[in-house]
Amino acid sequence: MTIVATHDGVEEWRPMENTSGARGRLPVTETLSQLRLRELLAEVQDRITQIVDVRDRMDRLMEAMLVVTAGLDLDNTLRTIVHTAIELVDAGYGALGVRETDKTSNQLSEFVHEGIDDRARVLIGDLPRGHGVLGVLIADPKPIRLSNLSDHLSSVGFPANHPPMRTFLGVPVKVRDEVFGNLYLTEKAGGLEFTEDDEVVVQALAAAAGIAIENARLYEESRVRQQWLEAIRDVATELLAGSPTDHVLGLVAERGHTLTGSACTFLALPEDPDVPRDEITELVVVAAAGVDADSLIGKHIPLEDSHSAEAFRSGHTVAADSPAHNPLFESAEDFGPVLTLPLRANGLVTGVLTSVFPAGAAQVSAVDQALMTTYADQAAVALQLADTQRRMRELDVYADRDRIARGLHDHVIQRLFAVGLSLQGTMQRARSTEVRGRLDETIDDIQAIVQDIRFSIFDLQSNTATDSSTYRKRLHDIITDMTDETGLRTTVRLAGPVTVLEPPLSDHVEAVLREAVSNVVRHAKASTVGVELIVRDEVSIEVTDDGAGIDPETSRRSGLANLAARAAQMDGTFVIAPQAQGGTKMRWTAPLD
Repeated sequence: MTIVATHDGVEEWRPMENTSGARGRLPVTETLSQLRLRELLAEVQDRITQIVDVRDRMDRLMEAMLVVTAGLDLDNTLRTIVHTAIELVDAGYGALGVRETDKTSNQLSEFVHEGIDDRARVLIGDLPRGHGVLGVLIADPKPIRLSNLSDHLSSVGFPANHPPMRTFLGVPVKVRDEVFGNLYLTEKAGGLEFTEDDEVVVQALAAAAGIAIENARLYEESRVRQQWLEAIRDVATELLAGSPTDHVLGLVAERGHTLTGSACTFLALPEDPDVPRDEITELVVVAAAGVDADSLIGKHIPLEDSHSAEAFRSGHTVAADSPAHNPLFESAEDFGPVLTLPLRANGLVTGVLTSVFPAGAAQVSAVDQALMTTYADQAAVALQLADTQRRMRELDVYADRDRIARGLHDHVIQRLFAVGLSLQGTMQRARSTEVRGRLDETIDDIQAIVQDIRFSIFDLQSNTATDSSTYRKRLHDIITDMTDETGLRTTVRLAGPVTVLEPPLSDHVEAVLREAVSNVVRHAKASTVGVELIVRDEVSIEVTDDGAGIDPETSRRSGLANLAARAAQMDGTFVIAPQAQGGTKMRWTAPLD
């Protein structure tokens, strides 16, 4: 069309003439323009579709990151990571392999998977440990994307009954720049290959997974640390409340057993805590919890070539693969790792706490070792503090006893002496034989009462501690004090573990020795006296002399009555009788239990 001027000056539209003679060119041009427009529209539509797809995928990725980072339970978090990764890239199978804590190892300690049902899982057998392509990703933690898994040079194939897997995408999962494990995905839907976009998306998810894993780890560590702190608090509370030591030691072992998940945990201490450390040759199990706990209590651990000896001597934690060097366990193959911790307080090792784990269990992590070490140290401090408080309470008791003893000696005995002297003066002036006899008996009774009070004073002043460094000496001192200025030839024999005697039995033993030897000194008219104290299943005391003997009818004497009463009080026996060769034999026994 063109504009043409007419004769009347009016312009009008007229068809353009085809001066070139090329017919049909105008329709072809219009067709090309329409094609270009359609292509442009299709391209725009594709771009819009891609933008929408990217936006949808980003939305899904953001939702996945939120889901992954929401949990605080580590096991659930690992499963959520695998499930979310499968959904993001339309994979058929997914797994997360957790690396062992030993950085020198290229093995997997845990393998969390999804896509294989339980039946197939059982048929396949053992889970992967990090061989083949999985091992490549462990050795060199960089993303791997394969169109055919079997074509890789490091591929070792699949075990029997394993489902076929072709396409593969592997991405490392890092926690604070440290490789925690690897995320594996296979068999993209529709037989397609994993794309570069898939790799980018999974890498982004792996970064979020690293944050989620760290959060879950920190939460788990804080939870476990709180449990250990509560255990330490409970032990300290029981000790400071004055609970029996045996009960508190049992609590230490029981809490250690529960928190470590061990097969058994036991506490071993020196039999005599006051013996110099260099002279200690063995430890005694005083508390245990878990497998065979009752049979362990009371057993002795020689401090020679054992984990307990190493921990006790060095003051350092000792970790071993098995209790092979522990004499308490005959079949070491039934158990796994062993962790022995010294009980340290004020720079001194007072015993050991040992946890024995089931066969096949993993070694205790460094974090758990640190928590257990703190627990053992705090338990040792609490035990030492409780022992200090016990000693202070004993000192208070001794102070009260000394005060009572001084009062008895300075007042009661002196007044009884005055009464006795007065009766002696009265007896000299008495004319009646009967009266003089009764006065004489009364004077003897007063003297016996004075002697009983003196024995009570000795009892009050005696130390209730039964440590081996002083108890044997105290028993010898009792005999020496009673016979020192009498001219008696004395033989003394102490046999058996005298240190096992504890109050009130140890107090009775001291009182019996005093009374028995005193009777020989005052009444036997002997030249020799023998004292024998034997501790076996029971404690027995035999005192013999070569004196004039004793009439069994003299049982009214208060000292002998006291010996009989002490025996009855301890469910024991008391016998006194003349010997065939002359003199007297006194035997006093009491069970240890």
